[in-house]
Amino acid sequence: MDAGLKRELEQKVRSGERLTREDGIALYESDDLAWLGGLAHEVRTRKNGDVVHFNVNRHLNMTNVCTASCAYCSFQRKPGEKDAYTMRIEEAVKLAKAMEGENLTELHIVNGLHPNLPWRYYPRSLRELKAALPDVSLKAFTATEIHHFETISGMSASDILDELIDAGLESLTGGGAEIFDWEVRQHIVDHRTHWEDWSRIHRLAHEKGLKTPCTMLYGHIEEPRHRVDHVLRLRELQDETGGFQVFIPLRYQHDFVDMKDGKVRNRLQARTQMATGAEALKTFAVSRLLFDNVPHVKVFWVMHGVQTAQLALQHGADDMDGSVVEYKITHDADDFGTPNKLTREDLLDLIRDAGFRPVERNTRYEILREYEGPDPARRESPQPMRV
Repeated sequence: MDAGLKRELEQKVRSGERLTREDGIALYESDDLAWLGGLAHEVRTRKNGDVVHFNVNRHLNMTNVCTASCAYCSFQRKPGEKDAYTMRIEEAVKLAKAMEGENLTELHIVNGLHPNLPWRYYPRSLRELKAALPDVSLKAFTATEIHHFETISGMSASDILDELIDAGLESLTGGGAEIFDWEVRQHIVDHRTHWEDWSRIHRLAHEKGLKTPCTMLYGHIEEPRHRVDHVLRLRELQDETGGFQVFIPLRYQHDFVDMKDGKVRNRLQARTQMATGAEALKTFAVSRLLFDNVPHVKVFWVMHGVQTAQLALQHGADDMDGSVVEYKITHDADDFGTPNKLTREDLLDLIRDAGFRPVERNTRYEILREYEGPDPARRESPQPMRV
C-alpha cells in the first residue's frame, strides 16, 4: 500500500471519520497484517478496553431436514435420508435440560427448513423450553427460518415475531446472511431469503425491541469487494435501527469427512480453498474498521480453531463465543480439529492467555461477572498490544 494512503487511512480511523467502500477494498489489498491488526486493535480498545466478552451457551438443532440444498452446507438432509432427524418437542426439552449445568445462560437454536413440520411446533417448542429453563435466554431462528415460517403459516413476519417473543424469544440468530451480493449469492444459496427479506426481518425484530447478531460467511468464492459490500449493507441498516449487537465473521469450512454416510455434500469445495489464518485475521481487522457502528465483533472459535480465535482478539474481535458443547452444523461438515466443548474455565484460560480480561455476559450483553485478567506481576504473562 502507498505510504500516503496508509497515513490517510490511519488519520481517518483515529479521527473517527467513516471509511468508504474504496477504503475497505484498499485495506484488503494491504499485505501489512501487523499494521491492519494494530489499527483494528486501537478501535476495539477504544470501544471495549482490555475486555473479552464470553457467554455460557449451548447449541440445539431440533431438525436437520431441510428443503434447501445450499452449495456449502453439509448439515442438511432430505426426508427419508438415513441420518435425517426431527426431535419431538419433549426430546428437545430433555436434551436442553441435560445441557443446563455450569450456569447456562443461553440456548442457541437453529434448524433446517423442514417441509412438513407445522408452524405451531416452533412457538410451542420455545414455550416448553422456557418453562423448563426459565433463567436461560432463547436465541432462536435465522431470518431464513422466519421467512420459511411466513410460508408455512400464512402469517406475516411481524405477527410471527410477536408470537415467538410471547413464547420466550429474546434474540434471533444471525445466520442466513452468507454473502448478500447476488453475484456470489446465486451460486451458494438455495432458498428464497436474500438481502431484501433478511434485512426486512431483522428490521422488524429491531422495531420490536430485539437486539440481534449479524454474520458473514467468508472464504469461499467471494472476493474482498463482496465482503466490503456485505459489511456496508449491514452498517447502513445499523445506522437506521441500531439493533445489531455484534458482527460475526464465519469461516467457510470444507467437507473433509462426513462420518455418518461418507457423502461429500459441499458442492463448492472442488473449486475453493478455505481461508488461511492470515486471511481470517485480515477479515476481522477490516470488518472492525469498516463496521464502525456495531459495538462488538465476535470470533466463533469452532470455525476458526482456538489459536486463530485468540489471535483474532488482537485483530479487532472482543467477544469469544462460547462454551458450546455440540455444534453440528460445522462438525457434521469437517474434521477440523476444534473441540466439541470449552468450559467456562477453558474460556477464562484462553482469554487470559491472549492477554485480556474475561467478562461473562448474557445474550443482551449485560455483564454477569467480571474476572481477573492476566497476572501483571509475571514477566511471561501475556499482555494485549499497547495502544
